[in-house]
Amino acid sequence: MYYATFKSPIGSILLAGDEEGLKYVNFMKGKKKMEVPDDWQENKEFFRNVSGQLEAYFAGQLKSFDVKLAPEGTEFQKSVWKVLKEIPYGETRTYGEIAKNIGNPKASRAVGLANNRNPIAIIVPCHRVIGANGKLTGYASGLDIKEFLLKLEGSC
Repeated sequence: MYYATFKSPIGSILLAGDEEGLKYVNFMKGKKKMEVPDDWQENKEFFRNVSGQLEAYFAGQLKSFDVKLAPEGTEFQKSVWKVLKEIPYGETRTYGEIAKNIGNPKASRAVGLANNRNPIAIIVPCHRVIGANGKLTGYASGLDIKEFLLKLEGSC
């Protein structure tokens, strides 16, 4: 597994993946902060394309990513993450709307858990999911980061 760190306006972000695709985009703070395992190899060049797209995103110049993804998770989680990728830049959805979209309208809580386990922040935009009351709800890296991302996209 290769990794690199990306300096963003809201702190360092860990990028990790291999030839299959990008596996992690992880804020290096908050409850879900990852530590780099000893057997991973630093390789900034491997992530040049991803880093460039993230720079453009944070500059307000990119609204959708073109990156090969290879997240690891259950089939249910992957179905939720696929729907998250379909939420347009600048828009939000509720957990209930995501549950309906995957064909399981009673699965709001399970959608929340899958959202929480999303390993590819920003690119698989779990920050675009809000509570049924329209309020910002839990974000593993902190509500301050979620609010920043939504404001950047003009939806908060």
